[in-house]
Amino acid sequence: MAKLIKLYEENPSEHLIMQIVDVLRNDGLIIYPTDTVYGLGCDINSKKALEKIARIKHIKLEKANLSFVCDSLSNLSEYVAQIDQNTFKILKRNLPGPYTFILPGNSNLPKVFKKKKTLGMRVPDNNIATTIASALGNPIISTSIKDDDEILEYTTDPSLILEKWDKLVDVVIDAGYGGNVPSTVIDLTTSEPTLIREGLGTIDI
Repeated sequence: MAKLIKLYEENPSEHLIMQIVDVLRNDGLIIYPTDTVYGLGCDINSKKALEKIARIKHIKLEKANLSFVCDSLSNLSEYVAQIDQNTFKILKRNLPGPYTFILPGNSNLPKVFKKKKTLGMRVPDNNIATTIASALGNPIISTSIKDDDEILEYTTDPSLILEKWDKLVDVVIDAGYGGNVPSTVIDLTTSEPTLIREGLGTIDI
């Protein structure tokens, strides 16, 4: 049974944040708000939790396109190989914000991601998401939660999320209705920035 935790973005309870961090550190899964859609997340250092996500999403972990949700640009840079000045300027101009940037990974990545040449990095403009990542001390591995509905691709109502995910995750964070437009995905590993998916973020690269 998942626990529903109510948080307010402008002032998330420190006590409740630490409860959530404790769940993550103990191989738990959470559903949490971002600046786009609600995400399914776990600690990047928990192989057990990562395997749970892979089973839920019916994907192979080493091939999965999962995002790393960081609390800041400096936190993001800990996991990224050296980037040029132009790439850094793009990141600085657009983060925090509704973007996923594809970037080259470095040796700080957990073992399960070592074979991946690139990763999707996010610094969402959402105080709950970044506060959790900051308190955890490392990024949250994240993937969007999809809906079976043919009209709405993403579930936006926390009570419906709880109903659907109750037996699959440990915590559902209720931060009010979420969005239903995902992040804009931009590949920065090529000579020119390449738009992979147009989402909420305006294209300013």
